[in-house]
Amino acid sequence: MGFDSVQIIILALMFNSILILAPVSEQFRSSELPHGALKSCSHLNHPVEKTAPQPHRNISTIITLLETACLAPRGHMMSLPFYQTLQQHYGRSYYNKDLHTATSQYHEQEKKSSAIYTHGAAAYSSRSSAAHRQESQAFSQAAAASYQHQAASYQHQAARATESSFASAVSRKAASAYDYGYSHGLTDSSLMLEDYSSKLSPQTKRAKKSLLSGEEKENLPSNYIMPIFSGRQVHVSGIEDTEEERIKEAAAYIAQRNLLASEEGLATSKRSTSSKQSTSTLQQEEIFEKKSRKVAIREKAEHLSLRKKLEETEAFHRKLNEDHLLHAPEFVIKLRSHTVWEKENVKLYCSVSGWPEPRVTWYKNQVPINVHANPGKYIIESRYGMHTLEINKCDFEDTAQYRASAMNVKGELSAYASVVVKRYKGEFDETRFHAGVSTLPLSSAVTPYGYASKFEIHFDDKFDVSFGREGETLSLGCRVVITPEIKHFQPEVQWYRNGTPVSSSKWVETQWSGDRATLTFSHLNKEDEGLYTVRVRMGEYYEQYSAYVFVRDADAAIEGAPASPLDVVGLDANKDYIIVSWKQPAVDGGSPILGYFIDKCEVGTDSWSQCNDTPVKFARFPVTGLIEGRSYIFRVRAVNKTGIGLPSRVSEPVAALDPDEKARLKSRPSAPWTGQIIVTEEEPGEGIVPGPPTDLSVTEATQSYVVLSWKPPRQRGHEGILYFVEKCDTETENWQRVNTELPVKSPRFALFDLAEGKSYRFRVRCSNSAGVGEPSEATEVTVVGDKLDIPKAPGNIIPSRNTDTSVVVTWEESKDAKELVGYYIESSVVGSGKWEPCNNNPVKGPRFTCHGLATGQSYIFRVRAVNAAGLSEYSQDSEAIEVKAAIGGGVSPDVWPELSDAPAGLTDSRGGMHETSQPAFKKDALLGSKLSKPSLPSSSHNLGQTEVSNVSETVQEELAPSPQKAALHNKKGESKSDAPKKEKDRAAPSPPYDITCLESFRDSMVLGWKQPDKSGGAEITGYYVNYREVIDGVPGKWREANIKAVSEEAYKISNLKENTVYQFQVAAMNIAGLGEPSAVSECFKCEEWTIAVPGPPHSLKYSEVRKTSLVLQWKPPIHSGRTPVTGYFVDMKEAKAKDDQWRGLNEAAIKNKYLRVQGLQEGVSYVFRVRAINQAGVGQPSDLAGPVVAETRPGTKEVVVNVDDDGVISLNFECDQMTANSEFIWSKDYVSTEDSPRLDIESKGNKTKLTFKDLGMEDLGIYSCDVTDTDGIASSYLIDEEEVKRLLALSQEHKFPTVPAKSELAVEILEKGQVRFWMQAEKLSSNAKVNFIFNDKEVFEGPKYKMHIDRNTGIIEMFMEKLLDEDEGTYTFQLQDGRATGHSTLVLIGDVYKKLQKEAEFQRQEWIRKQGPHFAEYLSWEVTGECNVLLKCKVANIKKETHILWYKDEREISVDEKHDFKDGICTLLITEFSKKDAGIYEVVLKDDRGKDKSRLKLVDEAFQELMTEICKKIALSATDLKIQSTAEGIRLYSFVTYYLDDLKVNWSHNGTAIKYTDRVKSGVTGQQIWLQINEPTPNDKGKYVMELFDGKTGHQKTVDLSGEAYDEAFAEFQRLKQAAIAEKNRARVVGGLPDVVTIQEGKALNLTCNVWGDPTPEISWLKNEKSLASDDHCSLRFEAGKTAFFTINGVTTSDSGKYGLVVKNKYGSEISDFTISVFIPEEEARVAAGKPEKGAKAK
Repeated sequence: MGFDSVQIIILALMFNSILILAPVSEQFRSSELPHGALKSCSHLNHPVEKTAPQPHRNISTIITLLETACLAPRGHMMSLPFYQTLQQHYGRSYYNKDLHTATSQYHEQEKKSSAIYTHGAAAYSSRSSAAHRQESQAFSQAAAASYQHQAASYQHQAARATESSFASAVSRKAASAYDYGYSHGLTDSSLMLEDYSSKLSPQTKRAKKSLLSGEEKENLPSNYIMPIFSGRQVHVSGIEDTEEERIKEAAAYIAQRNLLASEEGLATSKRSTSSKQSTSTLQQEEIFEKKSRKVAIREKAEHLSLRKKLEETEAFHRKLNEDHLLHAPEFVIKLRSHTVWEKENVKLYCSVSGWPEPRVTWYKNQVPINVHANPGKYIIESRYGMHTLEINKCDFEDTAQYRASAMNVKGELSAYASVVVKRYKGEFDETRFHAGVSTLPLSSAVTPYGYASKFEIHFDDKFDVSFGREGETLSLGCRVVITPEIKHFQPEVQWYRNGTPVSSSKWVETQWSGDRATLTFSHLNKEDEGLYTVRVRMGEYYEQYSAYVFVRDADAAIEGAPASPLDVVGLDANKDYIIVSWKQPAVDGGSPILGYFIDKCEVGTDSWSQCNDTPVKFARFPVTGLIEGRSYIFRVRAVNKTGIGLPSRVSEPVAALDPDEKARLKSRPSAPWTGQIIVTEEEPGEGIVPGPPTDLSVTEATQSYVVLSWKPPRQRGHEGILYFVEKCDTETENWQRVNTELPVKSPRFALFDLAEGKSYRFRVRCSNSAGVGEPSEATEVTVVGDKLDIPKAPGNIIPSRNTDTSVVVTWEESKDAKELVGYYIESSVVGSGKWEPCNNNPVKGPRFTCHGLATGQSYIFRVRAVNAAGLSEYSQDSEAIEVKAAIGGGVSPDVWPELSDAPAGLTDSRGGMHETSQPAFKKDALLGSKLSKPSLPSSSHNLGQTEVSNVSETVQEELAPSPQKAALHNKKGESKSDAPKKEKDRAAPSPPYDITCLESFRDSMVLGWKQPDKSGGAEITGYYVNYREVIDGVPGKWREANIKAVSEEAYKISNLKENTVYQFQVAAMNIAGLGEPSAVSECFKCEEWTIAVPGPPHSLKYSEVRKTSLVLQWKPPIHSGRTPVTGYFVDMKEAKAKDDQWRGLNEAAIKNKYLRVQGLQEGVSYVFRVRAINQAGVGQPSDLAGPVVAETRPGTKEVVVNVDDDGVISLNFECDQMTANSEFIWSKDYVSTEDSPRLDIESKGNKTKLTFKDLGMEDLGIYSCDVTDTDGIASSYLIDEEEVKRLLALSQEHKFPTVPAKSELAVEILEKGQVRFWMQAEKLSSNAKVNFIFNDKEVFEGPKYKMHIDRNTGIIEMFMEKLLDEDEGTYTFQLQDGRATGHSTLVLIGDVYKKLQKEAEFQRQEWIRKQGPHFAEYLSWEVTGECNVLLKCKVANIKKETHILWYKDEREISVDEKHDFKDGICTLLITEFSKKDAGIYEVVLKDDRGKDKSRLKLVDEAFQELMTEICKKIALSATDLKIQSTAEGIRLYSFVTYYLDDLKVNWSHNGTAIKYTDRVKSGVTGQQIWLQINEPTPNDKGKYVMELFDGKTGHQKTVDLSGEAYDEAFAEFQRLKQAAIAEKNRARVVGGLPDVVTIQEGKALNLTCNVWGDPTPEISWLKNEKSLASDDHCSLRFEAGKTAFFTINGVTTSDSGKYGLVVKNKYGSEISDFTISVFIPEEEARVAAGKPEKGAKAK
């Protein structure tokens, strides 16, 4: 029967559609069999004879089962719902589990039908071989050649059919179908079809024909079923790419059809009971069979077509009503509570159903469990609907209620369980602790007999107070003795620094060896200084011991430079900046610290960059210019006038992320998705301009920067927003945008470049693609300056004795100190004048113990406080104290921890010699070998002296050398010929050497050796190892250790005898043959190594040898010790140097198994070794690598990177010394790059090229190329992040060439207000073209635009006369020069355009103004040296007719002098400027060409600024303080030019402000400023300071009123005081006596006067300078010591004369003269008439 291609396609489609039975069979394992299906299969137990033969019964039964499965109720659904066929995350929990049991029962019933099996086999065997042959010939007319092979297989199977049971026949039939199908292109689904049909068909079963041989049948597994995916598979001919595949598929269909046809044929031929039938009968049966098959196929096709439509319709309706498929979570298996013993593990299980698949979250006491917070403690898994929580090593803290919360969109459901952890008490089961937990620390005082009554913990061999220096190593240790000793139990040991637990890190490592606790510092830092405590806990009892560790500063690189800062920490971190803080050092190098430089380095690189151009004084600084999402480390350097000090220890890495983003990345969600969806009314396609930010505030302000913080706006749209920050000077009220180029991404920002002392306000705008929003509310006025004051100096420094090398210093803490960091204490030997720091890490509190003092010396101490603003002044020096032990043992234990008497446990701080507590090697472990005790980095290593390249440390896998690589360890002077060697020139390799035992077990040993020096001209293909026993020094016979050659330089010899000594030999082999064996090794004893530290690394080799560097590679040690290897130390020395001259190349252990060694000296021979380290310590060194001479051999070439014209990036290497067998071996980070999907390698001749398919950050690393079969020729190239960026940029440039721009498009305003747009290209050819674009439209030359292109200079210009409102927009210059293109765009919109337009208009107006008389410099003021104010301005373009007028407050000021404009300067002098002169001054220039004016406001702040300057001038004019003595006391005074009340005068005495009293007064008299001290005393001695404060700055004048100056002033005061007393108390005439008394003769004269004196004066009278006594004529009286009376009863002419009153006491005397003139009236009358009496003469 023949088929055309169309029929083949249709039939293949129908048969493969039956594959839907495959998922039905798969679901039998977990689903319930439908009742209809079981019912339809019940007749299988009936005899076969009762079943009518129907050719299509198998197919119809399959369809019946298919219908039942698809139309079953929801609870018994066997086909997948649509949402699971479309998704890939469903599991088996979706199906019903009872179906598997029903299916098993069905198969058992089927197998028990023995009558069917027997009858089927007999019926099948009744057919003769001839009938089969005829049948094969009939079918071969329509089949391919492959069908003949099938017919032959049928014939072979018929001969063996009676020998097999039906079960084995079914198995063989399935296997044969697979074998045949694979050989003819059948798929798995097609192969399974017949097997499933036979199992599910209700017809009688017959033995099937097998296509396999007898031997193949025996090897087949019984009941083997190929797993098939449960989704529908449709195989259509014609989809394949080739005609050959379509032919194979057609042949596969024919094979399937014939198998089915044979079954139907058997059913038809069953009518005949005779074994022999005629040929005609067979032909009739064949015709009948073919007709039946056609009918069956047609009916099946109709059924399948109908079923397909039903399924599609049902799936469509389900999609329309998806919600009814969703259901809330439901716990199928709930949590169960557990009670466990301590240290055991417990696992909680639950199973959840629901759709969508519920999300399960675990809680402990209602707190979400975070597996990352306690790595290894919790393990959460979810597999196939089963959710588990495993708690490892339970302790008491794990006793809690645990909850599993399942949630989806339909709701949430929780299941609870309790876990109770019990502790062992009473009877003790030791076996429980022998199984892997014997070394765990106890959490309670448990003994094998219950609770211990008490543990006694003692410390021996304790560490004492220790001193180290930065960069050195240090180890603290003590031995711990615990009684009673309990086997299998170890204490909990914890170290503390200043009360904070210390954990192992790259700086410090803790270790417990069983009886000794050790704390090791690999690199001391000042941050490590502090009080260290080791606490040993045993159950409920613990003891601790403490001692202080001091870390001195490292030697400065520049003498006099300050020490390094400490405690560098990244505080506030976000996308735009990170605030870095640090502590100031105690040592400033002898001169004050001017500030600090901050450096940053991106994590993963070694490139440090300085963050600030000028030093900052404040110990906090925001670092900007960071890349979002990257992590950075920081360091700080101090600087003084001498230079820059050493950098601080680097900070911990800080990521440039917002805090909320960082928290989101670090933490897991605390609760699953709630299913809540928030719907807004915003249209997704329309942008929304964001609203203003809220809660804008200034969070920090210093003189260097200001930090702003705000909250994002509520109205923001769907996209992210950016921020623009604006500032406003309160004097100008003009808002300026701070970040014009780069918008801010996070709601915090740091502003720099603010004028110190000025006042600002700030506001923020939001921006997105829709535009820029409204500004926020402005902040309050902020004055730029440090808000944090430097603390005041501490006081009352009191030292007290402690020990013979220490002193306890106490002090009073600084008053009103804010953000105090701590205190620095310094000591000085009395009389030395040299101060040394006692601590390098600030201490808090008013007490500190200074150690390391010299016994018997006298010291003084001083203290200073420190905060972020800086260091305070030094306190006053303490009293001197002699260092010696205090009576009674010094400080009490409750104040300071007890210190050990013996300085045990300390290490050599200079070289880093560690105290070793690791177990040493047994003495007899290695006999005669080179292995010794594990050595740690010693003082001879000189760690850090050799520069180490920045090789990436990300390599985790072991470096496996390629077998094609040639030996690289050729000795000096040995090299291979450059010419290729012929086959006859090859020889066997030389012997290996340096055989070493790498690890020893009880019955095996691992050997290592070095490959031969000479490879014999061919690569070494392997090694053979021989060994022999050595008994009592007598060696035995040699034995072979390996039959097959080993390719590595290490091999494990097994089946050795324990405690037996062995010797070994190794021979190398190449293509020429086996070489000579090596020299006999030393004796090695086979025994179990119990060494805690790792063994030696092995297989050291070097490559890329240059004159200053090389690359060293090694393999990890075979024996890793008790714990895994954590890193490696590499040592180096010159080949001829002694063993004590090894020096380490890396201070910290490296994880890579390679190292680039740099800093070598050319021509020097070196050897190298490597040591591994684990938690127990550093292991033995490896065998030596070398010697190797540091030299660059002639002809050495390097790997070169190249970017071609298509932008392809490649690494290229060329070698001129290759041999015929040489190959190029590329590696990344020294690991082979074979089969790398990201690289292409092409080698041709002596050149090789490694091409990057898509260069990215995944390709970072070191790429090296080795040339095998050469003398170690190799080279490498480092691809780091910067190089990737450079290469990608270069690739992009080569792919898409651009016209390089020397300067981008810019705009400038010309003199007359014209606008010039310009840019400059690097170069332009004569064919270059430029298009000028404005707002996406091209503009051309015309009245508005003027263009110009200078192709020689590359300058492109466009001019506009003025800017109008419609000119706002985007300007673009588009360049095209050949294939290269380029463009530059300038956006002028919003405030930027308005500002530019305003500036252009201003320049235009300025040009117009300057056409007439104008001011070249506007009015300003200046304070002269005489403290007068000079108003001045500079004028230009004036002539003789130009007038100048001055105004104050709009009133003209008359100026006496006429201005001379020769120098163009106009001035107005104001003498003795004061408040009355405040006002607005204006000067006007005018003539016939126009006028100009200039105004100067001298009011408010401007007036205050001027007054400050005047006060400053006055203060500077002050003379030195002078001392003047007065009768009242001592006066200190100074003269100024003139005095204003705005000048504040403050007096201080010995640093303390003077409080004014009646005795001490201050004042100003004229131009004299004085301080009067009445009645001075010795307490008034000291230093006096007069401070004149001008409003900003204080100006001081000092005088020392002590010593001789005070004595002289005090003596003069005493003298003047006595003189004043004498003057006050001396006798004197107070008043009453006239100068002249004229009286008429005969009259009575009475004179009275007052007299004063103390004591009462004595008086006497004189007349004409002669004593005058009292008589009757002249009465003289003196009453009460105060009043003197002078009386003449009747005056006569004789009484005329000069009288005097003399008063006198012990202080002095005084004479008061008066004249009495007596006249006669007649004579006076005559005299008045002018007629004198005759003969009258004057007597």
